[in-house]
Amino acid sequence: MRVGRTPYRSIFLDEDSWGVRVVDQTVLPHRFQLLRLESADDVVRAIRSMVVRGAPLIGAAAAYGVALAVRADPSDASLEDALERLAATRPTAVNLRWALHRMDEVARDLPPELRADACYREAASLCDEDVELNRAIGGHGLAILHELAVGRPLNVLTHCNAGWLATVDWGTATAPMYRAHDDGLDIHVWVDETRPRLQGAALTAWELGQHGVPHTLIPDSAAAHLMSKGEVDVVIVGTDRTTALGDVANKIGTYPLALAAADNGVPFYVAAPSPSIDWQTEDASRVPIEQRDSDEVISVRGLGPDDAVGVVRIAPEQTQAVNYGFDVTPRHLVTGLITERGVCDASGEGLRRLFPEGEGAPGSEAS
Repeated sequence: MRVGRTPYRSIFLDEDSWGVRVVDQTVLPHRFQLLRLESADDVVRAIRSMVVRGAPLIGAAAAYGVALAVRADPSDASLEDALERLAATRPTAVNLRWALHRMDEVARDLPPELRADACYREAASLCDEDVELNRAIGGHGLAILHELAVGRPLNVLTHCNAGWLATVDWGTATAPMYRAHDDGLDIHVWVDETRPRLQGAALTAWELGQHGVPHTLIPDSAAAHLMSKGEVDVVIVGTDRTTALGDVANKIGTYPLALAAADNGVPFYVAAPSPSIDWQTEDASRVPIEQRDSDEVISVRGLGPDDAVGVVRIAPEQTQAVNYGFDVTPRHLVTGLITERGVCDASGEGLRRLFPEGEGAPGSEAS
């Protein structure tokens, strides 16, 4: 997508064709900065610190992390170590497991001297596929938005950042919005701020602005009020893990949005690329919910009057906090899943209609 007039992907190889460049998402929207990753350790730190975030991008970065590891040391021990450490970075996003399994399959049976080239090719292929998946999701979502167009600005609400910064390009939930804007549809996006890390305020608002999509930032708590006043025509969010039966694990605060949408008759769609489908899990209670550092709740990062990015405490010093990173939206609250193969009901039957290969589909251990 565009930054100014320059097209970017969120992850790409550097000019030397082995170092990996990523957008540092911790300094946005105040600075646009690219970081170079040169080792699996660099990738682990980037994922843990949320320099790199978003389920599809985490998978893509992990794939390049494996390539960097075997470039430095192609031995079995090095491969195993990289896979193990990368897998431990973020527990909820299933794309991470899927990408590492795919890289392991490519490298495992090759002679050590052939592993690096093969892993770089596979990581590049995974990234290219992600772009096309998201472009296709955008097309299917665009059809929904055209159906909902009402002769005035179409108001779409989204949560967190499921944009191009969370993927390799286009985004999942935002892809229909970009396609609609480019198609001339009169569209306006309500952007949830998304406490506590404020990915909506810092990232989604920034990238929508870069693309010229009209948008308005709102507190998370204002979303239900806007729905009750008829100011929201549709909600589209992303997913970090969709169970085999259609329940959706996404950024904390998604479940209350779905409840409010159901109460107000607002369609609630989830943009769900196939690598985010967990074919191994039917029971949503088994989805691991990441608990992050409580400092993210009791402090806020922002730009100070001296134009320096800093952290400010907003709670009393003795106050304790809990910081759940995700929640699970039950499938009965989801109007439909927008996948690269079309839109389906949020159900096992709906998913298998589009992905009849089921257990062998992308996102499964068996793929």
